Amino acid sequence: MNPSRLALLPFCLLFLNFAAAQVKKPVRQSVEADPAYQFLNPPPAAKPGVLWMWMGSNLSKAGIRKDLEALKKEGFNRTTMFSLADVTTPWAGSIANGPTPEIISWTEPWWKMVRYAAEESKRLGMDFGMYNGPGYESSGGPWISPELSMQEVCWSATPVSGNSHVALTLSRPKVALRGHTPWPIHNPKTGLAEIPDVPARQTYYKDITVLAMPAKGTVLTSQVIDLSKNMQPDGSLSWDAPAGNWVIYRFGHTTSGTLIQPAQWQATGLECDKMSQQAIDFHLDHVIGEIQNHIGDLIGTGFTHLHFDSYEAGTPTWTPLMPKEFLKRRGYSVMPYLATFAGRVVCDNKSDSLKFVRDFDATVKDLYRDIYFKTIVRKVHAAKLQFLCEPYGGPWRQDEIMPMVDKVMTEFWTHGGKYSPYELEPTVQALRKSGQNIVEAEAFTGDPKDSKWDETPAWIKPMGDAAFCEGVNRLILHRFVQQPWDAKYLPGLTMGQWGTHFDRTQTWWEPGKALVDYWQRCQALLQWGRIAAPDKDDVRIAGAQAGSVLKHIHRTDGKTDIYFVANTAHQPITATCSFKVAGMQPELWDPVTKTMRSLPNFNSDMGRTSITLNFDDAQSFFVVFRKKAVAPVSVANNFPSKKAVQNIDGSWLVSFDAKWGGPAQPVVFTSLQDWTKSTTPGIKYYSGTAVYTKTFDLVGKVNNSSKETYYLDLGEVKHLARVKINGTDLGVVWTAPWGVNVPAGILKAKNNKLIIEVTNVWANRLIGDEQEPADCEWLHGQWGGDYLKQFPDWFLKNEQRPSKGRYCFTTWNYFNKDSPLINSGLIGPVTLKQNDTK
Repeated sequence: MNPSRLALLPFCLLFLNFAAAQVKKPVRQSVEADPAYQFLNPPPAAKPGVLWMWMGSNLSKAGIRKDLEALKKEGFNRTTMFSLADVTTPWAGSIANGPTPEIISWTEPWWKMVRYAAEESKRLGMDFGMYNGPGYESSGGPWISPELSMQEVCWSATPVSGNSHVALTLSRPKVALRGHTPWPIHNPKTGLAEIPDVPARQTYYKDITVLAMPAKGTVLTSQVIDLSKNMQPDGSLSWDAPAGNWVIYRFGHTTSGTLIQPAQWQATGLECDKMSQQAIDFHLDHVIGEIQNHIGDLIGTGFTHLHFDSYEAGTPTWTPLMPKEFLKRRGYSVMPYLATFAGRVVCDNKSDSLKFVRDFDATVKDLYRDIYFKTIVRKVHAAKLQFLCEPYGGPWRQDEIMPMVDKVMTEFWTHGGKYSPYELEPTVQALRKSGQNIVEAEAFTGDPKDSKWDETPAWIKPMGDAAFCEGVNRLILHRFVQQPWDAKYLPGLTMGQWGTHFDRTQTWWEPGKALVDYWQRCQALLQWGRIAAPDKDDVRIAGAQAGSVLKHIHRTDGKTDIYFVANTAHQPITATCSFKVAGMQPELWDPVTKTMRSLPNFNSDMGRTSITLNFDDAQSFFVVFRKKAVAPVSVANNFPSKKAVQNIDGSWLVSFDAKWGGPAQPVVFTSLQDWTKSTTPGIKYYSGTAVYTKTFDLVGKVNNSSKETYYLDLGEVKHLARVKINGTDLGVVWTAPWGVNVPAGILKAKNNKLIIEVTNVWANRLIGDEQEPADCEWLHGQWGGDYLKQFPDWFLKNEQRPSKGRYCFTTWNYFNKDSPLINSGLIGPVTLKQNDTK
């Protein structure tokens, strides 16, 4: 070989390798962009997250590790930690006699826990971050001095008669000791839930100006006289007053006394002034500095984001640089108009008396944008962290703020067991306007009327589906509580008043992974492509039954169209859905069963495709158009009915867990029954998982051919069921339709072993415990339920509890001995079915 060519060989090989890489890369991207691949293999971004509530001093490293491992296994990949009071009542409350009182939010013992959580998150490959201070509202802490806190205008008014020389001392403005905190706090000094006194409201004060104006009526700015230079530091004032009746106003500002919420009492402090560059710099430098000092080496791996929750701190009326900022932004002085805060009408001309009010409001919004939010973005990004936020509820313009936020979160609640959005629609609209794809949501926030350890995946599902149809494509569950204690103390620690009980101590936590898998598949497709342009005619729905609620959302990449269509009502419905798509083959992708199939029976006409769809109770599907249409088969059935071929009746052997009050030995059920109808207390009040076992033969024309597939209909299930036949796990049934497909070759002619693991909710065991003598003291919450007054000595000493018939331990109690029980168990009937080919 020519030596010159040999010299070129390495370069040739390098070029070939580069070319090969360029060929392979698009293939990989093509696979990952394929919606079918996304559906079957949801990416990390499709995994839900949780709001991780650390309640007071009740923390442990062992509990943190178990929490994170449980979340990872369940299919979550993000935690956002909030450090709260011991309990929310719904406000900040305390539980006396805590086992680890030394752990106070934002002190050294607490930071050791945070660092451990970051280390464990790194080990597990999970995304971990936290709120920007104690509590969840809004930005502040004990480090905020009165000077740097939110400010309010205050004044004193002194009437004087004119046409004389006035010499007097103007009194300093006074405000009530109680500040403008929106919600009460458990005050350990008084033992009451109240808005606490803030002494700084009487010790901290700065003058703004002194103004004289006519005593009554609308005042023109030309009638306002600035007397600031006439007043001495002690308040004494000398003035030759013109004729008439006058009022001299001494204007100043003090702290609004707005406290963060709902933090431990020792970690509670003032809200910072969001319109002051000095104040927000100080707050963020403190927060980020503490993070860097304690876990700086884990930023970007074990610790990734700083969160700012929905805003409830109110609208301030002042900031020290307001005169300068108002003049710069509005072009005139704020000073003559200050009496507006005292209830007077001050204007340039009577035809527009509200101009100043509008301009002041606009200036507040400007300052929140330009100082609060822009500073957060700059400092959080400089620290190599992401900025997460629920950017609504406060004095700003949402569409200006949304583009600044790395991950925007909206929210929805579970009021009355129904989807109840809060600020969701305007948030989604603003996000779409700014071109952002991911819409996160604080999901399933609840209160005691709705969340009483009786929530189930089937109850939760349609509310999540409704949020998906409104544009949400990543759920961040409210809430998951840090469980610090031994596994015998279940259900364990709660957030108190708030939240749906998504905890690793839930009875259905492990089988509930089927619900998380469902969310992952939905979110994978709802993040795929882009949202289709709004079009009221995009989907037409006809023929649905009264009371039905069918919702939808449309994603596309220009070539493939995907519609998520959800029955958000708890009733079966049939409806004809007409999609604005032509010439494409409809497919039905079921995110519950992870199955994809073509729909043979459809109608194409006038640029639309019409399909009759059958929905079970709260059932949802993706209708996908990605291939050219084949000729529809009008006689085919898109949803073949199933005919019963064999009843699985007779006796069942049922095993309960004696550790939670169940019978020590397996029990024979001669027929399927609701546990709450049993005369055996250990069954009547049982909560947890019971294992149903049965052996059956195939009868009649049922055969075990390797080509025959069947469907096992479980009938009524309360509330989840894992099904196994002859050692094959057929998965978890958690929502309608209540059954599983039985693949070919699973069944035998004789001795088929059927195992059904049925899990109910905690409510019944908690009600059963109320039949026994009390061994804890309780205080009444505001909106339903009681919270633990203090940790009992037997708990602190790890001794046997005095009330030996009690099994559960929790910090919030919804029940008494007469509370109604929740239907539970496998109620059936259980039936083997086959698709009806007729």
